[in-house]
Amino acid sequence: MARLRRWTRELLILLLLVLGVTFAMDWWRAPQAPLTFDQHMLETLDGEPVSLAQLSQDKPLLVYFWASWCGVCRFTTPYVAKLVANGGNVMTVALRSGNDQQVEQWLAAKKLQLPVVNDEQGKLSAQWQIGVTPTIVVISQGKVVQSTTGWTCYWGMKLRLWWASV
Repeated sequence: MARLRRWTRELLILLLLVLGVTFAMDWWRAPQAPLTFDQHMLETLDGEPVSLAQLSQDKPLLVYFWASWCGVCRFTTPYVAKLVANGGNVMTVALRSGNDQQVEQWLAAKKLQLPVVNDEQGKLSAQWQIGVTPTIVVISQGKVVQSTTGWTCYWGMKLRLWWASV
């Protein structure tokens, strides 16, 4: 019994350390929305003009900064696609992944259906101070309310969107 208590305590300490480091890294790498992002219109690969602030007015918006060359994105992007397929309010930004045609070909090869703004030169991502891919930003009513970097599961994204709507 004493051994079980010791292992439980050690596991709890390890869990707290991992959570502390995770929150510290998210805080340190948190992107900053440009001051006028609410007035900035973007264009999707479909040619549709969009505003992140407007998309976030009725329900929280998950903005997913990713890259075709990003190893971790290969695991996260299918979860984002599942969120989109299930009606999630999502906009994605392809960071330095080629021209529009190359991004469309990459998406088709992976059989992914995503709303995408192509940030071919990385200017939009630089304005947001995105230093790590993938980066997930949650915007609610035109304000950034959460962000995280690195791998995130489907339920982690759903939880973030739910939390932002509470």
